[in-house]
Amino acid sequence: MTEMIYEYDGSFEGFLTCIFESYAQKEVLTAISCGEDIPFTLFPVRTVLTDRDHAARVYRKVVKLSPEAADLLRRGFLTCLPDREMHLYRLVVKLLEEGPRFLRDLSDETLYPILRAVRHLNGEVHQYKGFVRFSELGGILGSEIEPKNRVLPILRGHFCARYQNEKFFIYDRVHHEALFYAAGKAVIRPLADFQMAPPNETEAAYRLLWKRFYDTVAIRERENPKLRMTHMPKRYWSTMTEFQDDPYFTPQSSAAAVPVPGVPAGKPAPGTPPGSGPSAPGSAP
Repeated sequence: MTEMIYEYDGSFEGFLTCIFESYAQKEVLTAISCGEDIPFTLFPVRTVLTDRDHAARVYRKVVKLSPEAADLLRRGFLTCLPDREMHLYRLVVKLLEEGPRFLRDLSDETLYPILRAVRHLNGEVHQYKGFVRFSELGGILGSEIEPKNRVLPILRGHFCARYQNEKFFIYDRVHHEALFYAAGKAVIRPLADFQMAPPNETEAAYRLLWKRFYDTVAIRERENPKLRMTHMPKRYWSTMTEFQDDPYFTPQSSAAAVPVPGVPAGKPAPGTPPGSGPSAPGSAP
């Protein structure tokens, strides 16, 4: 069998098409890369075009052999696992050759890296269900997040059910994509660049109220920074309202931050407060 590197479009269907092609062409894959990520190598490189029918055949076969493996495949593709395509490719190859029995062995060298990555993804999804902070922008709720994994496809169901009568969007700064929701319909679209509009007077006041509540309910004598970072890891703070600096609370019509009388001094986390920029879209797709 010929050793080969495949280049694909980065989609899940494109990845499944690569698996189909490797069997159809009797080629052993040494790498699966997306666009400019192709490493320097002496192996031949072939571009694989996404074929939804071929992708569906591969996925149906995986589901037939093991629904659990199919779920790992889908979630594993959303993780930040280095070289995740090859890890998932080896999982499918082993499933087709040996059947699903090896999935019971959690220490299996093919299975374990994917299990660990999916656990990390699931943990991050759980955290973001409580750590997403929305701002009201012209009748639309908007939020930004900085996840390590692609969490939006999994968070979609949670937030669409929770805010089913609202219009909202969540922008992923790391993976440059956004979840848009309106009128019972949700869609995730790539968004190369985005900057949140500054708040108006009303939104700035609500932000300050939330920060005031957070600072006021804290019991200074029982402050435990290490425990707080266990329950609320510091890497989430840059997009959470309660940890922002004064510019975040500056309304669009004001040149200075709105004062917060009587609020105990907080401990803001380092972050990049949103600055001025284009306003949020008037409606979701």
